[in-house]
Amino acid sequence: MRVPITMASALLMVFATTFVQAQSFVHHVDPPNWWVGMPVDTVQIMVHGDRIAELHPVVDYPGVTIARVVHGDSPNYVFIYMRIAKDAAPGSLAIQWRDGTKRQGKTFGRTVFELNPRMDRVIQGYSSADAIYLITPDRFANGDSSNDEVLGLKEGLSRADNHGRHGGDIAGIRAHVDYLDAMGFTAIWLNPILENNQPQWSYHGYATTDYYQVDARFGSNEEYTELVEYARERGMKVIMDMIMNHCGSEHWWMTDLPTLDWINNDGEYMQTTHRRTTLRDPYALPSDVKAFADGWFVKEMPDLNQRQPLLADYLIQNTIWWIEYLGLGGIRMDTYPYSDADFMAKWSCEVMDAYPKFNICGEEWSLNPAVLAYWQSGQQNADGYTSCLPGLLDFPLHDAVMKSLTEEENWYSDWVKLYEMLGNDFLYSNAFNHIVFPDNHDMSRVHTQLGDDVNLTRLAAYFFATTRGIPQFYYGTEILMSNTGDDSHGNIRSDFPGGWDGDAVNGFTGTGLSIESFMFQEELRSLLNWRKSAPAIADGTLRHFVPEDKVYVYFRSAPDQTLMIVLNKSNEPSQLNLGRFDEILEGKRIFRNAITEESIEEGELLTVPPWGAWVLELQ
Repeated sequence: MRVPITMASALLMVFATTFVQAQSFVHHVDPPNWWVGMPVDTVQIMVHGDRIAELHPVVDYPGVTIARVVHGDSPNYVFIYMRIAKDAAPGSLAIQWRDGTKRQGKTFGRTVFELNPRMDRVIQGYSSADAIYLITPDRFANGDSSNDEVLGLKEGLSRADNHGRHGGDIAGIRAHVDYLDAMGFTAIWLNPILENNQPQWSYHGYATTDYYQVDARFGSNEEYTELVEYARERGMKVIMDMIMNHCGSEHWWMTDLPTLDWINNDGEYMQTTHRRTTLRDPYALPSDVKAFADGWFVKEMPDLNQRQPLLADYLIQNTIWWIEYLGLGGIRMDTYPYSDADFMAKWSCEVMDAYPKFNICGEEWSLNPAVLAYWQSGQQNADGYTSCLPGLLDFPLHDAVMKSLTEEENWYSDWVKLYEMLGNDFLYSNAFNHIVFPDNHDMSRVHTQLGDDVNLTRLAAYFFATTRGIPQFYYGTEILMSNTGDDSHGNIRSDFPGGWDGDAVNGFTGTGLSIESFMFQEELRSLLNWRKSAPAIADGTLRHFVPEDKVYVYFRSAPDQTLMIVLNKSNEPSQLNLGRFDEILEGKRIFRNAITEESIEEGELLTVPPWGAWVLELQ
């Protein structure tokens, strides 16, 4: 007689077999570990495995208790909220998987979970004293050709394709940290390097398929840690690019979602309208707000529903894990307003509560400073919305600078657009914590934006290095990289010359650079290295005078230093009547050029050369 096999008995047979096979019924454990003595005492452990929800997790470890267990809609997930006492000791604990009908039932397997000791270090965020170098890792330098193609990852090497993978990696970045240090940069922001196992266009890193794993074509988690430590030894910080809004369409959970509401729009592709103003628009219809907030960027980037509490906890905890794992110096949050606003408030506050000295920058690509101001911590919003986001990417200021440098002079252009945009800083709770930039990975390179005119590019570089905020320069800006004639993202993010064996031009050593590029690189190197020890730049105030005759003058002041920055957008010399600036100069007329160290002692008139960009220290 044949005995019928019930679901329960079949499950027992599967588990009995897989227990012998190193509990292969567990496929993912996120996070892979935690630490004792953390500022948050409860950790969510998401376990993904074959019908794992039918088992009961048990932990027997001093100082560790299971606060609650939550199940999703799929039978293949368990969310364990584990409370870790302050006096818990580091070590390996075992999550025992027992018969779900009773806590004391049969054990079918054990999952080891490490509790590590915390590193003895201070998590310190970037500040106005820093200058940031932004890198698209695939396009910077190939330091390890053995990982150019990796078995199991869908996209291989195709350097001839602007939108393909070119082989840049962590090893290549580490090999040139000393170059960045010598250039005067004190922080490195990497475009995302987590796994993007997409069939194409995976080089940019914005379609995450594993939130806890570095893409093997860039290297490993251990190499990432070593890079951050190598930079830290040189007094440099590393800023991680994160994405809360969306994942990659090939993320492993997309074939088995934990809950039915894990992905916005019921898991079906609907492109966002990108009309971010609908969020604050008092006249906007709910349908338009939803179309923006719940729409997807592209079909390959499913839009995550941060209103789902299990997902919200997962994402917040992932952020804290990476900060602790790496000892990060900051986070740049991609597409900040596209995620749920209440979630972003919760995310920013929990991160800043855990690491009070940390810093975060949100990407809000709006040219309206009022839109940016809404998101910043300390802002008093009419609708009562509050956030803990320290700063944003200052797109309004970038736009004003580019227009000031490229438009014909008239009553309302030239430097005036820049001058008046800075006048909007009253909207911000702290304008000095915004990141300012001449270009980035999503726009044409600054040299292209400015018509490949080195005089204009010099003025932009001096301004961004000396105004309020934290300056960020895109890789290659220092050697005047351009994308004139092709504004595709693949071309904007072209390879840094010298990062690949056989390159005829080497931007790291200067070999093969044009005289113009070499001289610009040397001047920026001098400017940024001087900047490191300038208290008026790191902590000083900003005062500026109304621009006149194509000349913009502003002052940065600290108790022990006063700087007068003069930018002359003219191919003619200009004479400044110093008496106009005596509200700050107080009759003093002796200066030192902070970059060249040349002494300047003038009477009442100061002659500024054509296209002059001066940083003058008052003596």
